[in-house]
Amino acid sequence: MTQSSQPTIVLYTHPDCAFSAAAKADYRKREVQFTEIDVSKQPDKVPDLERLTGGDRVTPVIVED
Repeated sequence: MTQSSQPTIVLYTHPDCAFSAAAKADYRKREVQFTEIDVSKQPDKVPDLERLTGGDRVTPVIVED
C-alpha cells in the first residue's frame, strides 16, 4: 500500500484576513499544495467552518488530512 508523502491540506480563508493571506503565501513559498476554500466565494462552506471552530467564523482554518 502506498501513501502520499504530503498531507492533504484544506485552507479556509477570507480575502479581508491578513492571516489567511500570510498562510497562503507561506504554503506557496514552501511549494506546499493546498486546497483553498474562500468562504466569501463559497458561503455554503461556512457551516463546515463553524463545525471546525466550535461555532466561530474565523479564518484561516487549516485542516490537514
